[in-house]
Amino acid sequence: MPDAKQKFFDPRPESVGLARDFAVTTLSSWGLHSPAEDIRLCVSELASNALIHGSDYDHGFLVRLDTDDDFVRLEVHDSRPRHRREPKITHAAEIDITGRGLRIVSVLAAGWGVEDRRPSGKIVWMLFKTGQPGGQARAC
Repeated sequence: MPDAKQKFFDPRPESVGLARDFAVTTLSSWGLHSPAEDIRLCVSELASNALIHGSDYDHGFLVRLDTDDDFVRLEVHDSRPRHRREPKITHAAEIDITGRGLRIVSVLAAGWGVEDRRPSGKIVWMLFKTGQPGGQARAC
């Protein structure tokens, strides 16, 4: 198995694109092309959320990728604690420009969740089937 890879990104809009590039480059180096586009889209959603909603002023975010025979695990770490209530999947109106992120994640990922990060902040994680022989979907 390849070693997990992670990278910290500064709190600026360009970091979303850099995070997408990091994910695609990492997956390609692992020979995992099948889930790359879904993961790329989800990195974009989570990185944007980390910058807009999840990080304190002047704090960036960290993207971490790990894999085994069946799944790729994507994590985005930010500096704000998770909300006490569970995240809701909303139904955005056609003209809304926000509100689709968790719906996209729930459709593309085999599983996802939010965990507390110590000493502060949270980790939003997702699992994606690798598409490799023997990989099967599972609920998390």
